[in-house]
Amino acid sequence: MSTRSTVSRREFLRRSTVLAAAGGLAASTPAFGVHLAGSDLLRVGLIGCGGRGTGAAAQALSADKNVKLVALADLFDDRMKICLSSLQKRPELAEKIDVPPERQFSGFDAGRQLIGCGVDVVLLCEPPHFRPAHLKAAIEAGKHVFAEKPVAVDAPGVRSVLASCQLAEQKGLSVVSGLCLRYSYGFQETIKRIQDGAIGQIHTLQANDYRGGIWVKKREPDWTDMHWQCRNWYYFTWLSGDFNVEQHVHFLDVCAWMMKDQYPARAIGMGGRQVRTGPEYGNIYDHHSVVYEYEDGTKLFSNTRQMPGCKNDISAAAVGSRGRAFISEGRKGLRIAGEVNWTYDGPENNIYQTEHDELFASIRKGKPINNGRYMALSTMLAILGRMVTYTGQMITWEQAMNSKEDLSPPQYQWGPLPTPPVAMPGITKFV
Repeated sequence: MSTRSTVSRREFLRRSTVLAAAGGLAASTPAFGVHLAGSDLLRVGLIGCGGRGTGAAAQALSADKNVKLVALADLFDDRMKICLSSLQKRPELAEKIDVPPERQFSGFDAGRQLIGCGVDVVLLCEPPHFRPAHLKAAIEAGKHVFAEKPVAVDAPGVRSVLASCQLAEQKGLSVVSGLCLRYSYGFQETIKRIQDGAIGQIHTLQANDYRGGIWVKKREPDWTDMHWQCRNWYYFTWLSGDFNVEQHVHFLDVCAWMMKDQYPARAIGMGGRQVRTGPEYGNIYDHHSVVYEYEDGTKLFSNTRQMPGCKNDISAAAVGSRGRAFISEGRKGLRIAGEVNWTYDGPENNIYQTEHDELFASIRKGKPINNGRYMALSTMLAILGRMVTYTGQMITWEQAMNSKEDLSPPQYQWGPLPTPPVAMPGITKFV
């Protein structure tokens, strides 16, 4: 475990905002499509070295012939070692890896150090809480970014991401989202047909994410509160946003996509902890049920739960004035029933690879991709769902977007940090 000194929340954010002015950064910030010292080598840095980060790094290295992984950052040293070892064991990637100890950064300051070490592309795969600050720092420093989903855990984070992505657009930088279903050829064809009127005017949407249990990290005797929470980050709302945000955001985003990236006016719902009730499960819920309503009366019914031994279903559906659409991953999972029945039978693609292929192609071509609006607002859609299940109140989109609730801890240090209380509907207040 890193033993770096305490970093206050204010200092953590301040450091993220001044990176562009830091010594040496100007020299490592190429204009779009131009690379350092006249070279066309793209240097990649990974922040967040868990399983998803390791996968993203492999996909980035496979996306372009002249790319190298040159830096790693994580809260924990051992995660970096596992990640690096895993990547180096792949013969097709080994020659594209050059990460000496001096470019392996750990602790709460690790992301800042990586962004300032001369990388061209930053992969953000850390726990979602840290993503807004890292995105802001990377864009201000002139870096292209791949940002995993979700991009924030609270409304201040969403507002920060929207501002950062607007700045990226001004700077001509690419920002590609980890909402990978948008990069599925099958999903793209299906949504295009829906948007073109294949089922008529949509009046009802449904998003399901019913799945079993997920990993949990047992607390070790020598772990401090902060250490344990960061190791077990999925189960703490301040780090993950709760699983309604961390996982269900995918199919909530698909519903927003069907609605041409329009978002609902209000929501109400319920949720709680029925199975995952022990302290090892932090303070998140194990089920959420939310009804979102658009201004025109269209409703989105959102249901998600994580309970072992139950029937699983991860899908979306839409009902319109002239038909219905059914959307899920896998062959024959994309269907339209209406005036013309249709099932997608076109090519399938590795959506995780495709998003990186398109990111690096956009850099080479000088034609930036910016997924910022939908990745931020679909994250907000999921956060709004959590807000209503936690409070038991009806909350409008405007109220949610303007929320002052900041889930950040008082300071970033390896020490005491009480587990936040489990939200109690009717008692927990909207902030």
